[in-house]
Amino acid sequence: MLKSKVAVQVISPGILPDDAIMLGDAYLRQWKIPQGQPVTLKFGAMRQYVKVVPVERFDGMRIGQSLARKMGLLESTNLRIRYRADEAVLALGPLIGVLISRDDPEHRDRPFGSITMFCKELVDACAAQGAHVYFFTPHHLKGNFNTVEGWVYADGWRKAFLPSPDVVNNRLTSRKLENRPNVQEFIQEVKVRHRSTVFNEKFLDKPEVFEALAKDPSLVKYLPESHVLKNFPMLKTMCNRYHTVFLKPVRGSLGKGIIRITRTEGEAYSAQYATVGGTRRHQFSSLLKLYGSISGKMKTVRYQIQQGLQLIDIMGRPVDFRALVQKNETGKWVLTSIVARTAGSHHFVSNLARGGTLSTVREAVGRSNLSGTSSQEAPGKLSRAALDIAHGVDMFIPAHFGELGIDLALDTHGRVWLLEVNSKPSKNDNTPLQDQKIRPSVRNMIRYARHLAEF
Repeated sequence: MLKSKVAVQVISPGILPDDAIMLGDAYLRQWKIPQGQPVTLKFGAMRQYVKVVPVERFDGMRIGQSLARKMGLLESTNLRIRYRADEAVLALGPLIGVLISRDDPEHRDRPFGSITMFCKELVDACAAQGAHVYFFTPHHLKGNFNTVEGWVYADGWRKAFLPSPDVVNNRLTSRKLENRPNVQEFIQEVKVRHRSTVFNEKFLDKPEVFEALAKDPSLVKYLPESHVLKNFPMLKTMCNRYHTVFLKPVRGSLGKGIIRITRTEGEAYSAQYATVGGTRRHQFSSLLKLYGSISGKMKTVRYQIQQGLQLIDIMGRPVDFRALVQKNETGKWVLTSIVARTAGSHHFVSNLARGGTLSTVREAVGRSNLSGTSSQEAPGKLSRAALDIAHGVDMFIPAHFGELGIDLALDTHGRVWLLEVNSKPSKNDNTPLQDQKIRPSVRNMIRYARHLAEF
């Protein structure tokens, strides 16, 4: 049985003509690759007619330097290989492009700031699985998109021109960048012209997710009552219905800008604001006065108003859960990891940037005020909810996602609630790498890219 992963060697100039490659003769025999007549060599968007020269007792591939330059390969590498006789196409890949927000050419050792380690981890995972990855920013997107200038790792980070990729992982962390005309044009162009697949192709807004999931009766049980806050009557109705409500910026992340509103005595209300330094609290003698204090903000920030929940806590510090779900090598959603996040002192949001701490689900639930059978059942219920919600996002939101960060909570009765779905899960505040091992989340991303590109 021939290996589907082949060692591609870049050889010195003058040995091979530009339109020829050398390949182990076993591949030619098994796949009936014709000798002496051209076949199409495909690598991402690159198509090049080549003649295949058989080499006895050799199970690799050799290419000349000018062809390697066209492919953006700066050194020998391992790639997956397949041949389609009906099209006479010999394909190498997958070629994966990761679209990131920014780079800094001045810092060659750390060109992508806090996600540089993650990018290097992707490079190592690709080397192990026979894929090739490069990294590019909106700034690199010019011209006709047949080729893209990007960063590769070849004995250090270097820039090269590469073909447009088979698979694009959109890791842009800003809606402003994602909505730039050249980014949107690139995404549409590579999907149509090069049949590339783009996953995590857009940000998700909170109301969009809740409205979509509400279409499935089996998912409604996870959804706290939520609306886009439009006026005072809506605020009054929700505050009459629930002792506590949350206002969350529709496009917020990292817990920024969240306001917790709680009825205190009589007509009085307390508003707590999440800030980096802790919780800022204001008292209002009436709900109308509280509304007056936030109505100015509502001119520039759209808020989702959400039912307050009686969540489990550890010594008064709220606990929630971040599940990472990803599509695997067969395109099915799987749970990669789930961690508990306990809010820091003086905070009511659990984000790590605000002093929150990570622990296992069992550890956090065991230390919380959830007791009895509910605490034993919690890990399974959270896992099922994450996968149910991922399937719902796929079913009801018309965009392609390959990984999702799903924030869940448990109330004191053991019921699971959805807080938020994030289509750009952070890669820089994960647990640190141990012994330079490649995390399962990174390996899964490559496996899914291979599935999409049919390698």
